[in-house]
Amino acid sequence: MAAGGGATTSRSLQVTPTWAVATVCFIFISFSILIEHLIHLLGNWLKRKRKTALFEAVEGLKTVLIVLGFMSLILTVSQRWISKICIPNKIANTMLPCRQTTETKTTKALAYHEHVWIDSLQGRRLAASDDDTSGSSDYCASKGMTSLISQEGLNQLSIFLFVLAVMQIVYCVLTMALGRAKMKRWKTWERETETVEYLAANDPDRFRYARQTTFARRHISSFTSTSLHLWIKCFFNQFFNSVAKVDYLTLRHGFISAHLSTNSSFNFQKYIHRSLEDDFKVIVGISPFMWFLVVILMLLDVQGWNVYLWVSFIPLTIVLVLGTKLQVIVARMALQLKDDHNVIKGAPLVHPNDNFFWFKNPEFVLTLLHYTLFVNAFEIAFLVWVTLLYGIHSCYHERLDIIIIRAVLAVTVQVLCSYITLPLYALVTQMGSHFKKALLEEQTANAIKRWHDGVKHKSKKQQDMSQSGHDMSSTNFSSNRTLGSLDLSYHHRTPILSDPASFPGKTEIIEGDQEISQEGPDPAIVTSNEIQIDRN
Repeated sequence: MAAGGGATTSRSLQVTPTWAVATVCFIFISFSILIEHLIHLLGNWLKRKRKTALFEAVEGLKTVLIVLGFMSLILTVSQRWISKICIPNKIANTMLPCRQTTETKTTKALAYHEHVWIDSLQGRRLAASDDDTSGSSDYCASKGMTSLISQEGLNQLSIFLFVLAVMQIVYCVLTMALGRAKMKRWKTWERETETVEYLAANDPDRFRYARQTTFARRHISSFTSTSLHLWIKCFFNQFFNSVAKVDYLTLRHGFISAHLSTNSSFNFQKYIHRSLEDDFKVIVGISPFMWFLVVILMLLDVQGWNVYLWVSFIPLTIVLVLGTKLQVIVARMALQLKDDHNVIKGAPLVHPNDNFFWFKNPEFVLTLLHYTLFVNAFEIAFLVWVTLLYGIHSCYHERLDIIIIRAVLAVTVQVLCSYITLPLYALVTQMGSHFKKALLEEQTANAIKRWHDGVKHKSKKQQDMSQSGHDMSSTNFSSNRTLGSLDLSYHHRTPILSDPASFPGKTEIIEGDQEISQEGPDPAIVTSNEIQIDRN
């Protein structure tokens, strides 16, 4: 515990006041229970609102938190043994993230600097009497070797993994929120499809040249004669009104015609909204391959390589290529429309097809978007981590121009992905050969709702009928009791099954096939068969 002139460096729980331990435990336990309760309330609210996809996204969030908990637990339990793994000094001084000749806070923390190694080792030895954290360093130093990674380094690594997971979740939520805010005007476009003006403009008996439609004029020009020209045009087109109203209405018409026949009242905007919810539960998670990608990126973080600078360009490149590709798909649909029909009848009709997409798989676009968001989240998380942990003057911030470039690129990718790529993805990926399960869920929900309304109406109708029937039966029953008593006093006998007075309004079988229908009781009528039975 004492170091130098008796200054206190650290204390174990053996010499820590119990009130301090209890206070810290209470704060951490309360905070953890609060977070768990908030997540539970969010899940229940999504269940009540029937947001199944978002509820599954919350379950995916729980999975990420569980993985983080296991990582933290494993690092905490095994850090003492990991720090006692010794490696030769020559190997320990290879592939360092910072220069050895620069004394920085980072190099001291990670024991990378050659000139300050002895001083830091002596400092740890002074505190070794009561501090077990320095035992591993002394253990390796006594052998003339270096610890694989110190306990302090393991703690810093645990913090980085936590920051990365949090940034991935926050980044995905922010991207989805901004993208859906951009797509709010689609609701207005959807309402326009129910107006008389829209129906008149898309009269099914109206003939037009395909190249004269608004959709064709937007995407077809002399500059789209070759694939190279088409890609160049679409690259710049994504920055200016990436999703126009004519594109939305045309693709909506093509989707409904391909998958829903003549159901023109289908709400395409709500369907896209539900599809995005299904996609959100995918991109909010962190797959095992993504964790492996983190390992690769941390391996290549070598001083002088500037790997993270080049990595920061990858999300930007993917986002721009994705936006261009999605614009090309819409343009190729317009070209196909012109080539197939010189004259069209009614609204322009495009045909959804998987051949427009890479590898004939529209879901591959979501995979690229997922990894793009993750790599960009990694960039932001790393900048936040090194800044908070080591300060702005650490070796990671030696070149301020590189830091500025990385920060600007991260913000740029956020804006492009939210306002350009995500709306394009949400609309254009519906143009595959197969519809997404959100369509089936809506149709099933509508069918169940209609069935429920029908059963409810039928049940109410039957209840009303039974109520009126009960009232009539009560009246008839009272009348029958009066008439029956009169009959008993007149004939001095018990009623039999064929007695008309016992079953008013019923058909009585008298003899053979002869039937007599009576509307009401008549105690004066007594058949010959009945008289014969009484006499016997």
